[in-house]
Amino acid sequence: CKSPSPRQNMPVRYFIMKSSNLQNIDISQQKGIWSTMPSNERKLNGAFWESSVVYLIFSVQGSGCFQGFARMGSAIGCEKSQDWGSAGFGGVFKVDWIRKESIPFQFAHHLLNPWNDSKKVQ
Repeated sequence: CKSPSPRQNMPVRYFIMKSSNLQNIDISQQKGIWSTMPSNERKLNGAFWESSVVYLIFSVQGSGCFQGFARMGSAIGCEKSQDWGSAGFGGVFKVDWIRKESIPFQFAHHLLNPWNDSKKVQ
């Protein structure tokens, strides 16, 4: 996997990454990796190659919080990780954690997603 190179005049992309449990977030923060469902890989890889930077904002389903955010550090490869068991995840990619903190959704309620009927970001 290649590391991102500076891509001037290209958009910055943001994705909310939902995790089914906090253990996956902990593994990611410790090892600097993430894995997602194969159905998400094409969109994330496209954003990685066509953007100046891709930020991933992590949240555990049902937690009511964001658990932090990271920068996507590599494209998604074919190699899989046993860290997440056999939950149907795809390839592993590098993430560079910027902030590891539980932030309640209420602090982001002023943010609306224009690509999701201007719903609150959470």
